[in-house]
Amino acid sequence: MSNYDAQPTNQFLSSEFVIEEFYHHGLKRLESLSVLQILLLAMMAGGFITMGALFSVLLAQGTETAGIKLLLQGLGFSAGFFFVILSSAVLFTETNVVLPATLLQAKHGIMGTVLRFWILTWFGNLAGAMLVGFVVHTSQVYPAETMEELSHFVDKKMYYAGVGTTTAWFQAMLSGTVANWLVGMAAFFATMGRTIIGKYIPVFLAVTLFVAGNFQHSPANMGYFSLIMPGGDGPGWITAMLWNIIPVGIGNMIGGAGLVALPFWYALKPGKDKSVD
Repeated sequence: MSNYDAQPTNQFLSSEFVIEEFYHHGLKRLESLSVLQILLLAMMAGGFITMGALFSVLLAQGTETAGIKLLLQGLGFSAGFFFVILSSAVLFTETNVVLPATLLQAKHGIMGTVLRFWILTWFGNLAGAMLVGFVVHTSQVYPAETMEELSHFVDKKMYYAGVGTTTAWFQAMLSGTVANWLVGMAAFFATMGRTIIGKYIPVFLAVTLFVAGNFQHSPANMGYFSLIMPGGDGPGWITAMLWNIIPVGIGNMIGGAGLVALPFWYALKPGKDKSVD
């Protein structure tokens, strides 16, 4: 066969195989990780996301042009999410895609194990965010400009509490649904990528879109709140939980399962005889 007849190797994994990859990845984690290991990996993810939140604040401060500012915010935050992807840490919003994909294809009852994993991930992300936020507050002294920029972020997250209605609570949940659609697709595209750059570019685009649109992402907001709370600023954890982290987390679960895992599983129907080689 001549060189002209040779076909190039795929530069990415076809989308029809991604849910299958999610299934194997999720099942491996469910079967191999202990409670302590899940908590540790979830805390690492919460820490990475908090540092991504900090990076987004540092890059955006002092920038007046709206489009450039939002781009820099997305660049900063995508770093934290990409650290999670590359390190195999456990993030709640990524889990909202991987675990439903695992449930859809599992041939035996794993619901109890999945629920345990989900709950441990959420608490681990929160603990990691709070720990890293406290360490940053204790070890670093940032200028007033940085803290003012952080306050702007937090004020946007707490818009729904300012309205204070049931409708606003459900708006926060819906915003979380859209956010995890985008973050879920970032995980989807990262799984497709065969190289570091091939994974990062779509992650950057999807994450920047959710950041620029101010869609609500529970672990991200844990990070922003954890950065501002140790200094005595911010809304307080009870208000933040009731008006952001909890409704947004519910929306994140709906978005990951209902807008990514379920439709792709149903539409593409991965089969046992398919190969990803």
